[in-house]
Amino acid sequence: MAEATLLQKIFVTICAVTRTTDLAARWTGAAPFLPALFVLRYANMGGLDHELFAEQIRGARSFRDARWCDYWNDIAETHARCATDLLRNLAGAESSAVPDLTDPDTASEHLDGLASWISPAAELFADQGPQPDSRTLAAIVDEHALAGDRPRIALAYRAIDAWVKAITYYQISAFPGHDPHRMHAYWRSRHLFDALINALAPTLGLTVDHVEIPVGGGDVVRGYLVVPPKPGPHPVVLTTNGLEGTVQELAIPQLRYRNSGMAMYVMEMPGSYAYTHPMRPQSEAVYHQVIDHLAADERLDGGRIAMVGVSFGGYWTARMAATNNQLACAIACGAPTDRSFHGGALGTPQIILHALANTLGASHPIDLVAKLKALSIRNLYQHITIPLLVINGEHDTLMSTQDSMDLADAAADATLLLYPDDDHCAMGHYRQWLDYSQHWLLDHLAATPN
Repeated sequence: MAEATLLQKIFVTICAVTRTTDLAARWTGAAPFLPALFVLRYANMGGLDHELFAEQIRGARSFRDARWCDYWNDIAETHARCATDLLRNLAGAESSAVPDLTDPDTASEHLDGLASWISPAAELFADQGPQPDSRTLAAIVDEHALAGDRPRIALAYRAIDAWVKAITYYQISAFPGHDPHRMHAYWRSRHLFDALINALAPTLGLTVDHVEIPVGGGDVVRGYLVVPPKPGPHPVVLTTNGLEGTVQELAIPQLRYRNSGMAMYVMEMPGSYAYTHPMRPQSEAVYHQVIDHLAADERLDGGRIAMVGVSFGGYWTARMAATNNQLACAIACGAPTDRSFHGGALGTPQIILHALANTLGASHPIDLVAKLKALSIRNLYQHITIPLLVINGEHDTLMSTQDSMDLADAAADATLLLYPDDDHCAMGHYRQWLDYSQHWLLDHLAATPN
C-alpha cells in the first residue's frame, strides 16, 4: 500500500465523515482504509510474505467487529494448527501431551514439554526471527545450524515460526482493539505469546517474569520483565508501544539482544487493550509508578534505567525524559509531540479515528480534537537534559516528521536519526535501527555484555 494520493485521501475522508467505510470496504477491500505501513509492520512482526499479506488484506471486506475478527482468526488458526502438528511430530511418542494451540488457554499447561520440543531451534529463531517462506527458513538452518540434527532443528524452527504467525494474525484480528471480538483476539494472541516466551526462556538463559503493577483507579500494568542470566544489578530498559501495539510485537524482535547484559520491561500504552481508563496527559503517572517499581527491584540498577518508545510510546518516552529524574537516557521513535496533534485529519481512516476516540475517551469529533491538542509537550522540550535518541523516517505519513526534528533540536543532548525514503517509525529500516539503538543504549548505560 503506497502513500495515498490526494483523491484517495479525499475518498477515505468522505467515507469516515459519512460513516460509510464498511460499506465501501465491501467493494474495495480493507486496504484503502488502513495505514500505509500496515503491511510492513505486521510482516516484520510475523515474517509474513508481503504479497500474500497484501492479498489477504484486500480479501478482508468488513471492519465490523465480528466479521473482521472471523476473517483473521481463521488465518491465525490455520497457523496454530500447523504449529500444533509440527510440535506433535517433534514430540514423537509424547505427541498426546502436545496442547492444541488453537486453544491458547491450554498452552501454558505444558511448558516443560513445549520448551524441550522447540529447544533445538530456540537460539536460531531468537537470532533470525520468523521467515516469509519455508525455503528461506531452510536456508537459514543450512547456513547457521553447524552442528546437531538439522532436520529436527528445521522442524522446531518451523513450529516456532508457525506459532509466531498465529500470534501475529490474532494481533491483526485485534487491531485496533476495544470492541468485544477484537479483545478476545487480543487475549488469544497474548496467551499464545505467554506460552511461547516461557517455553523459549530456559534455552535462551533468560528469566521472564509476568509483572503486574497496580497503578490506581483499578488499572493494572501487565508487562514482562526479561532478566539476563548473570548476577545483577542489571541496567533495565522500559519499552512501550503505540496506539494499537502489543507487548508481543515489541518483545519478539528483542530476543536477539539477549546477551546485551541489559534487562527489559515491556508494557503497553495506557488507554489501549487491557486498560480500564482512557489515555490522557495524567497517564504520565502510570509510567512514573512503573519506573519506581523497576528502581525498587534488587535485580535491577536503579541508576541505569532507560526508556524506549515507539510511535505514541515515543511520545510517552519524550514526556518522561522531561519529567522523570530517574531515567538515565531515552529513545523516542516516531513520536508525535506537538504538530501531529494540530494537523488536519485529511486521509485519516474511520477505524483510526475510532481507535483514537476510544483510547482517549473522546465522545465526539470536537472532543477528540481537544484531547489530542492537550497532549502537546512542546513546552517540555527544554526540560529534556538526559541523552535522547530521536528516530523516524523522513516521510512520516502518520505523524509529523517535523515533531521528531523539533524535539531533537530543542532537547539539550539529543541525536536525530532520520532514515531517507522511509515512513513512520522507520519501519523499512526496523532491524537497522534496533541494532543501532542497542549499541546506543549500551554506550549510555555502560552495560557490560555477557
